[in-house]
Amino acid sequence: MAKLKVKVVPSSSRDLVVGWLGEALKVKVKAPPEKGKANAAVIALLATHLGIDQTCIEVLSGHTSAAKVLSIEGLDQTQIRAALSDVSG
Repeated sequence: MAKLKVKVVPSSSRDLVVGWLGEALKVKVKAPPEKGKANAAVIALLATHLGIDQTCIEVLSGHTSAAKVLSIEGLDQTQIRAALSDVSG
């Protein structure tokens, strides 16, 4: 299991992995920050980019915050960085 720090910008114009901000990944999602909608959108977007099932990603902390820590099963930090290395805003 790997942990991934994410900075989420909800209610954006589109779903987009912006890129790395130091150790955190900046992600924009269209979903509003209510009733877990933005969290679900982040999980769906990252699962697509990482090529894994959404059930492999879980929010560990920051459920109601823009700064989140996600748990990602089946990948290590190196694999996550490699999968997201071509990401640019």
